[in-house]
Amino acid sequence: MRSLAIAALAALLAGPAFAELVKVDDQSEFVELTAGKTLTRPMVKLTVTPDGQIAGRGSLWDIEGSWSWQEGYFCRDLFWGGDALGYNCQQVQASADGRIKFTSDRGAGDSAMFTLR
Repeated sequence: MRSLAIAALAALLAGPAFAELVKVDDQSEFVELTAGKTLTRPMVKLTVTPDGQIAGRGSLWDIEGSWSWQEGYFCRDLFWGGDALGYNCQQVQASADGRIKFTSDRGAGDSAMFTLR
């Protein structure tokens, strides 16, 4: 009986399982994931259009820029509130549960996780 109670408690305390992040290797796969969707995270909402544009809002400032796909990486040139954030090629990973992660410097730098809505 005690083991049944422990199993029930463990099931109640377990958080939701996250789907595994998988590297996005090509532009067509990336476009399929993001087309018609908004990338969101706290205080940030972005759209990444199939024709290479980025637009949205982060905190109180507009975000705009352009992107291309080069050698397996999402390469973007971004402006936030009019300030240039510069050009950077990023590794992209996505999950079946609607998360997408961008890691700067071709996967060696900082990362940001978004939800696709």
